[in-house]
Amino acid sequence: MGILEGKKILVTGVLTDASIAFHIARLAQEQGAEVLLSSYGRVLSLTTRIAGRLPKPAPVVQLDVTDTEDLAALESRVREYFPDGLDGVVHSIGFAPEAALGGNFLNTTWEDVATAIHVSAYSLKALTMAAQPLFSGGGSVVGLDFDATVAWPHYDWMGVAKAALESTSRYLARDLGAQNIRVNLIAAGPIRTMAAKSIPGFAEFEKVWNERSPLTWDVNDPVPAAQAAIALLSDWFPKTTAEIIHVDGGLHAMGA
Repeated sequence: MGILEGKKILVTGVLTDASIAFHIARLAQEQGAEVLLSSYGRVLSLTTRIAGRLPKPAPVVQLDVTDTEDLAALESRVREYFPDGLDGVVHSIGFAPEAALGGNFLNTTWEDVATAIHVSAYSLKALTMAAQPLFSGGGSVVGLDFDATVAWPHYDWMGVAKAALESTSRYLARDLGAQNIRVNLIAAGPIRTMAAKSIPGFAEFEKVWNERSPLTWDVNDPVPAAQAAIALLSDWFPKTTAEIIHVDGGLHAMGA
């Protein structure tokens, strides 16, 4: 019997089988959960195809977290598959326009910054509130993060968006705790995902981790971060909220 036995989990952001979100969905099924995926627009067919590589093919619902109509329809779309609602939601969503990355920090326009913050940070609040009616007896929201306590090379306004994501998770935890809804983040080290490929100079992150993390770090292994998410989705952390769990080999705690 797995630690997610009988739970219903919504996982966003599954685009390839190399993503952390895919492995969260896979492990959730292996631990006894029923899994529903969400995707949107032009990438929905890609998510549907990747869903077939899970231990059990998972259905996919349309959800663009920047679209108010999609957010309003989320409850009814989820209840088509899970009439009794959800126990957990995984937020694996982030995007910044090319002009907001790669060393262009001082020249990025507000329009591009606004897109990065809307998609990468505000969407955590938007998704959580859309899912709130589905959490009848409480639930767990887990988001994927990248440590925002320092300035990283090339990361620029995505770093700012991640800082906003971290703050957003704390305020959500504060306001939803009375409903027994927990909100936590996983701050993973660099993984070679589709999102990582969009970051200019990603190879520098790999070099830093290989040199400085106390534990050996493998940029091709998303499983440790996924395992941490599974633990937070389970009942084994019933009084943990507003927390950021670092799964980065320990690099966040090391000095120069």
